Formats: sequence, structure tokens, C-alpha cells
Amino acid sequence: MSRTATVNHHVHASERQAYHIDAGGVAGKIIPPEHDLTEVQLTDVRRDGGVSFEHDSVGFLTAPSTVSAFDQDRAWQDAYDHELTTLLKREAGTTEVIIFDHTVRIDDPKAKRKPARNVHSDYSPEGAQGRLIDILGEAKAAEWSSGYYGFINVWRPVGHPINSAPLGFVRPSSVSDKDWLLLDLIYPDRRGHIMGLVGNPNHEWVYQSRMTPDEVAMFNIYDNRGRPSVAHSALDMIEDPTITTVRRSIESRTLVRYGE
Repeated sequence: MSRTATVNHHVHASERQAYHIDAGGVAGKIIPPEHDLTEVQLTDVRRDGGVSFEHDSVGFLTAPSTVSAFDQDRAWQDAYDHELTTLLKREAGTTEVIIFDHTVRIDDPKAKRKPARNVHSDYSPEGAQGRLIDILGEAKAAEWSSGYYGFINVWRPVGHPINSAPLGFVRPSSVSDKDWLLLDLIYPDRRGHIMGLVGNPNHEWVYQSRMTPDEVAMFNIYDNRGRPSVAHSALDMIEDPTITTVRRSIESRTLVRYGE
């Protein structure tokens, strides 16, 4: 039996839409554009299988870590970066890995970083190129651009199995080009953008139930050779109403290079 959840799709509009982040100079305050709350049917890959990074740009892997607490002092970062580098080289066939961001999200109204509850992918082609230059500098970015590179996100539960707000993904083969729209991210001192996804009844949603800290979701957020980016969002659903643990997760954004 399939599960259901609700998500916030984006909507087409006559003008470019934006998220205003740290609005009014208040850190963490976000004013979003219009959303369309939608109920979606889910396929649980733990039970039904059927996705892989190679074919669907998202894969679910068993990958235990020596790190159990992702504290703000970042004493864990070198060990975790080494683990992720090994994982990405083995599972995605990358030849070089640069890990440039770790974000811990907590499903608590008081948390600084909460789960993202809008259906999106992290980079447009322009945004990916800009991030490449930010990370590498213009000369090295030009070198990487002449070859095969991409951005991959690795997402892991922290502390407890995920019981609420799991991360869901839309199978790229079910998405039409017209379903995507460009959204601005307006900060007090800069402007960026992401890709938002408009709802479509043809979309096929997948997730893995009750993911544990020994498991990860590895998914593509940009690829300069055309591997599809994956739309994703926290899912508003609860697996077991008798469990009250708070959803905690860490997502790690990585820049990778592939062999020719």
C-alpha cells in the first residue's frame, strides 16, 4: 500500500518569484513566494526498491559513519569529509571530491535551520557555474568546465531514525521541462537562485521509510553533462504517531569531478 504526504509545490506566475532570506535583517527569517499545498502518493523504496543514482540521480545506501554527533565545533569534519570522499568515489565514480558545505537541520520551530519544505533543486546552470567559480576561482573553474563535473548532495539522519518530515524525491523521468521555474534567493547582501518545481500528477515520488543514521541518500543537484537534477522536499507525514523523536539530519553539498 502506498503512503501519502503533503508538499509545497511552486506555482507559475507572470513575474519572477523570490525567497527573501534574513528578511528585515532578522537572521533566519524567510518570506517565501506562493506555494501550492499538494497531497502526493509515495513509493517506499525500502519495500519496493527501484531507484539508483545511475538511473534516477538518487540512490539510498547503507553507509555507517564513525561520527555520531555533528556539533558546532566541527571537530568531526575532517573524519566525515574523508568518509564522504571515499563513498562518492566508490558509489558515483568520481575522481575528485570537494566538500564545501555541511548543514544540520532540525524540525523544530526554534531551530536556525529547519527542513526545507518546498519542492526544489539547488542549482540552475547559471547558479552552478557561479558556485563553481566561488569554490575554485575563475582559472580552475574554467579547467573543470572543460571536463565533466557536478554537484552531489549526501543526506543523513542524525541521532534517531527519521519518523517525521522524511526527505522525498521526484523521479526525474516523470518530470517535464515545463514543470521547472527559476526562483531568486534574495539575501541582505547578495542574490542567488534555485529551481522550483510546479506540481504535476505525472510526478513519481519516492522516499525510504525510517531512514537511520547508518543510511544516506545520495542525489544529484547539478551535472554539466546532463544527468538530471532531482527535485526534493521534506515530506509532511508521520511514520508512527507514538514516536516523538525530532527529525535531525545533516546534508553535505559536494563538488565532484568525473573521469572522461
